[in-house]
Amino acid sequence: MRYMATYDLMEAMRNTNQWLGATARTMASYPIFSAIPNPALQWAAAWGEVTERTFERMVVKPDWGIRTFTCEDGKDHLVDIRTVVEKDFGDLIHFDVTGREEQPRKILLVAPMSGHYATLLRSTVKSLIVNSEVYITDWHNARDIPVSAGKFDVEDYTLYLADFMKFLGPDVHVIAVCQPAPLTLAATAYLAEIEPEAQPCTLTLIGGPINPDAVPTDVTDFGARVTMGQLEETMIQRVGFKFKGVGRMVYPGLLQLASFMSMNADRHGKAFQDQIMRVSRGEASDHDAHNRFYDEYLAVMDMPAEFYLSTVERIFKKCEIAKNEFVVNGHRVDIGKITDVAVKTVEGDKDDITAPGQCIAALDLCTGLPDVMKASHVEPGAGHYGIFAGKSWRNNIRPLVLDFIDANCDRKNRRKTDSNIVNLN
Repeated sequence: MRYMATYDLMEAMRNTNQWLGATARTMASYPIFSAIPNPALQWAAAWGEVTERTFERMVVKPDWGIRTFTCEDGKDHLVDIRTVVEKDFGDLIHFDVTGREEQPRKILLVAPMSGHYATLLRSTVKSLIVNSEVYITDWHNARDIPVSAGKFDVEDYTLYLADFMKFLGPDVHVIAVCQPAPLTLAATAYLAEIEPEAQPCTLTLIGGPINPDAVPTDVTDFGARVTMGQLEETMIQRVGFKFKGVGRMVYPGLLQLASFMSMNADRHGKAFQDQIMRVSRGEASDHDAHNRFYDEYLAVMDMPAEFYLSTVERIFKKCEIAKNEFVVNGHRVDIGKITDVAVKTVEGDKDDITAPGQCIAALDLCTGLPDVMKASHVEPGAGHYGIFAGKSWRNNIRPLVLDFIDANCDRKNRRKTDSNIVNLN
């Protein structure tokens, strides 16, 4: 499957389905048919509208949609989304609320590189921007990155995170969501040894596979069952001719989307059937619940092949993070060297992707941290998405995370003050 023609064929199929939807919608909505009301035509127009939108969204990067924010002064302030660090495979962006005093709490959100754009964390950003300066990793679609930019694997990802942390300084609070949790832990340990003064103040790991073998799930079973050769042959393709990254080996977003949806095929199928009926009855809208969710869910990006394959092999199969055997740029990272960064883990009781038990394993690896600087939380009834978005995040998890951040920031400041007093004496 590792041919440009295969990649282009997949894009042609997507484009054809989008065209079929547009054609059905246009023909069934032709004005002359309004003189002869026909439920079949209404259904065909609805099918076309939903189909066109569905396949169109697969190649569009969603907008952040965060344009203004109401501050304590009661006024709406513009939100300037600025790129503060620009790199080939991902940028660091800042949500700068213009006209507002700089907030003392500085947060770095590490977004997953797992098929969806960083905009998947839009609601998380909105909830944190209230009283924090929020930064986030904005990973690029691999199909738009020229081959001349080189490779990008788990080690490069870890070094990117280390660079972002160094740029933001030691007063930053890092929150890693899902896939990047083990690599963010490794980046923190890497800094603890190489540049200890650049370590973040706190580290919160949300639903990440620190030890995938701790509690098996369908995801970990798949990783253990399939060989690396099989993955490379069936999942990896070369970017086609119409994109900047022509020739780059990637795990295509469309294949990832097929995998995502196959895990809950019945639920997704029913969701689209129901949406078609709502559209035919005139009950749907451009920003209804279905469109809000699927406009984001269907927008997928290609991952660099080396990143995908090294993640499966080193994080899931060999469990290098869980065994504290991870190597970055020739340097063996020792997670036990983290001694001055408070670490908290968050898990969902009903998480079927990263089951509870996989993320909390990070605390056992932090052998150099006193217990007072470790914390964990399991959210009752919350699934994977719920632990960083939705009611569970807003009402329960977010307050706990911010309390953890503030408590350990104060503790660190007190330690610095005490140290300065000792030095003066």
